[in-house]
Amino acid sequence: MGDPKGFLKIKRQEAGYRPMEERVNDYIEVEKHLPDDARRMQASRCMDCGVPFCHWACPVSNIMPEFQDRIYRGDWQSAYDILQETNNFPEFTGRICPALCEASCVLSIADDAVTIRQNELAVIEKAFSLRLVNASPPNARTGKKVAVVGSGPAGLACSDILNKAGHSVTLFESADSVGGYLRYGIPDFKLNKYIIDRRVNLLVKEGLIIKTGILVGRDISAAQLRKEFDATCITIGAREPRDLPIEGRNQKGIHLALDYLSQQNRVVKGDIIPKAEIINAYDKNVVVIGGGDTGSDCVGTANRQGARCVTQLELLPKPPEHRTAGEPWPLWPKLLKTSSSHEEGCVRMWNVSTKKFTGIKGLVKKLTAVQVEWTEGKDGRQIMSEVPGSEFELKADLVLIAMGFVHPVHTGLVQDLKLQLDTRGNIKIDENFMTSAEGVFAAGDAARGASLVVYAIQEGRQAAAGINKYLAR
Repeated sequence: MGDPKGFLKIKRQEAGYRPMEERVNDYIEVEKHLPDDARRMQASRCMDCGVPFCHWACPVSNIMPEFQDRIYRGDWQSAYDILQETNNFPEFTGRICPALCEASCVLSIADDAVTIRQNELAVIEKAFSLRLVNASPPNARTGKKVAVVGSGPAGLACSDILNKAGHSVTLFESADSVGGYLRYGIPDFKLNKYIIDRRVNLLVKEGLIIKTGILVGRDISAAQLRKEFDATCITIGAREPRDLPIEGRNQKGIHLALDYLSQQNRVVKGDIIPKAEIINAYDKNVVVIGGGDTGSDCVGTANRQGARCVTQLELLPKPPEHRTAGEPWPLWPKLLKTSSSHEEGCVRMWNVSTKKFTGIKGLVKKLTAVQVEWTEGKDGRQIMSEVPGSEFELKADLVLIAMGFVHPVHTGLVQDLKLQLDTRGNIKIDENFMTSAEGVFAAGDAARGASLVVYAIQEGRQAAAGINKYLAR
């Protein structure tokens, strides 16, 4: 432990964001980086607890106290070595993870938590700048062939582990570029796509075979896949959106959030979008339905496009700003989160249910909503009821539905393989991540349901372990 009294002398310092008047005019990453000396001081706040609950809370089981100590000592090589033992892609989680670890930091009981996420990002970016991150192909090949379908974080992690184990891995992606939701869901102002390309280039140098623009189940049949490969892992995400089938939903100007976000990411990339398909918020009253991270990303994107006004609606109550008795430390608390996008301009409303859309000549112009309240039923479940006389209208020239996803798309590969599903419609797996089909595995959102990138990475790693075990029989 570098400085046993660091947490007593140093206060939490976050890197912060670029000036608002600057960042709303571009799609460059909004979060700044602290100088090395300041970052070392932040790492010194780690108490090196006897029981590191941060490690317990982290889905990929990052070894936090150890790499904090190495940061404080300026030993970036050792810090990177420790970090890459558990996390294939700290450059992703260091940018977009909600930091479950920090909620369980022992220091947070009486003070502000250690800046673990930002410290993690500092390590991997320093490692890249010092050229400590290099391609490391396997010394020999096993002769086994594995197909991974879907190139999001779960697919990338699974492919990375299996390729390093010496198997010949082919990663299939239906889009024109690798990354899945990382590339076409998360805005560039949170995750520059160069960060994905930098890592993918390393994976290719290590021998990973990548085939883009191929939809398995259409361009390649499920039968062909099983014939040509010794094992298959399905990491197609949970892309079946939760829609809002209410009166007026067929009006023009109402779009699913992922369609909107992916299109803007393609625009930033330089793709040409047909004029008739462009979704743009310029000079429009924008309403985002859904209060999660995806909704926040829509808010930030709409502001950058020059929206006249942005309103975000959430069906659930406004979260508390501090822990409640029902969510004590070290559990992850559901607290009010104000993102950089919210700070850039947004009216936020809670306990709101949208009832119908109204338009003129087929174009949406307003929505009707009502306030709701929540009460606890006899079985402990929350029951929603409308507040009498609380109905109201909002101007809406563009509506973005960001209500999440229900399960993976079933048509195509999932149905062709006749895979069993769980009660929520996700792919059912066993303790080794194998599906009901022999030699076919699944990981990430496809099996778990829509969740965090950090969980996808961990489950991609676990599926790879299951596949290794299967191939070694």
